[in-house]
Amino acid sequence: MSMAGNLRKVTGLRKVGGLRGVGGLRKVARLARRGTRVDLSHPARSPLGSSVVNCVTYREGVRQPPGRDLVDSVKRIRKTGDGFVWLGLHEPTEDEFADIADLFGLHPLAVEDAVHAHQRPKVERYDQTLFAVFKTVCYVEHTELTATSEVVDTGEIMVFVGRDFVITVRHGRHGSLGPMREELESSPEQLAQGPAAVLHALADHVVDGYLEATDAVQSDIDQVETAVFAPDGARTDPGRIYQLKRELLELKRAVVPLGRPLQVLATQPMRVIAPEIQAYFRDVDDHLKRATEQIAAFDELLNSILQAHLAQVTVAQNEDMRKITAWAAVIAVPTMVCGMYGMNFDHMPELHWQFGYPMVMSLIAVACVALYRGFRRNGWL
Repeated sequence: MSMAGNLRKVTGLRKVGGLRGVGGLRKVARLARRGTRVDLSHPARSPLGSSVVNCVTYREGVRQPPGRDLVDSVKRIRKTGDGFVWLGLHEPTEDEFADIADLFGLHPLAVEDAVHAHQRPKVERYDQTLFAVFKTVCYVEHTELTATSEVVDTGEIMVFVGRDFVITVRHGRHGSLGPMREELESSPEQLAQGPAAVLHALADHVVDGYLEATDAVQSDIDQVETAVFAPDGARTDPGRIYQLKRELLELKRAVVPLGRPLQVLATQPMRVIAPEIQAYFRDVDDHLKRATEQIAAFDELLNSILQAHLAQVTVAQNEDMRKITAWAAVIAVPTMVCGMYGMNFDHMPELHWQFGYPMVMSLIAVACVALYRGFRRNGWL
């Protein structure tokens, strides 16, 4: 079935698993507010059974009743010249996205990036369309940090912005845009500013996710730091520190490259973004800089923790070597004396003396005690 046919299922489906069309999606949203949110875009849970998450028309910031299909909705918007269409997709295939690309005139290079993902954060302009890529980040909850714990999980959101449409393509297991859509719909005056307002909300949503992830990672770093500087810190598994550094590197690859695209959105004139909305992108850029600075500080702190841990291990090894050396010196005294008298010679000093044995044993005992007290006084034992 073509993508247009799938979209008809979204806007004109009478009954899917007990839900009725878009009204059913609203019912799911209401249930989500009462308890755990349902991610409709996840294939295993989506009642739609396709890559289409949602297709909604907005006019003056208000959600409009669904049309017969996407083509009909786009025609109505372009005929009146008022409003825009917001189409949300999750990991579409090339065949599913082909009809969408033809309908909105999307550039083939941008379409290829949106379908195959694994792109760096960027902003590109293709005629009248703006194409942006954002990396999403989610903190993975875990009861205990180990050398193999997954700390952060990353995904991607691609967005096409035109004069009368917004197309979001999400890749990954997290980053659902449902809550963001609900928040925007509760502020019609913001949605009334057009597709650029959705792009700003999306960028703000992604950067807020960065800040949440960095705050959560900080608790893991504090936990490792406390363990390293504990009395038995030398026994801490260094794999936990290396694992945190690896996960922090993945977080850095998602956050840092977004700096340049946000500066472009905030400073360079663009047809699809009004100047008054560009000012809000500067605020998002400030939040991104905060997340970037936190990541850089975490990296330096983990380097310091690792160096401190290695120093603790070296000190502990030196203390062990001193103890071994001290006990070896104590044992060397009886070993030397007994070895001497173990030689099979007839003429040895005090060999046949009646008090020779007690004297030698007393001499050994006095020498060992003197060595032990001397090492103990110097902290070797």
